[in-house]
Amino acid sequence: MSRIRGKDTTPEKRVRSLVQRLGLRFRLHVRIRVPSNSLSASNGDRERCRTARAVSVDILLPKHKTAIFVHGCFWHRHRGCKNCTTPTHRRAWWMKKLEGNAARDRVPQHALRKLGCRSLVVWECQTEKPKPFEKLGQRLGQTASAPACLLSRRWQANATLLCLIKIFSLTKAGR
Repeated sequence: MSRIRGKDTTPEKRVRSLVQRLGLRFRLHVRIRVPSNSLSASNGDRERCRTARAVSVDILLPKHKTAIFVHGCFWHRHRGCKNCTTPTHRRAWWMKKLEGNAARDRVPQHALRKLGCRSLVVWECQTEKPKPFEKLGQRLGQTASAPACLLSRRWQANATLLCLIKIFSLTKAGR
């Protein structure tokens, strides 16, 4: 396991290339400081309790307040993917390890949401074939073009209301 890279993997390079082609500015492997009350791993397992003070992001789009996590399907348990297999040797140990990885993945996304940032998860299998990769490009383009007020969920209702008011005023003005 010592040869498994955490940075500059092939899927990550493909996503960076896509973001670059979309003309978006980004930063790599950024550690974002978060308040200690934003990070809490509530898995009920008190064996090992770490208090993380920062979230590590694979790709950060600072202007759009968006964090992109590039996950490998095997290590991060992409459900329903052909790459998400469990080794047969020492199956219980692998299950505990891989499920722990998946549980730890949710903590930084929750903390970033509390800070008002969007998080986008890109799976390894999405970068392998052209069609899902094309859809990913469209998703990233939509993420970059969305207004900043849509970043947190509590503002989504207000943004929807504003859009409806705008549409109503345009149709009324068109009469």
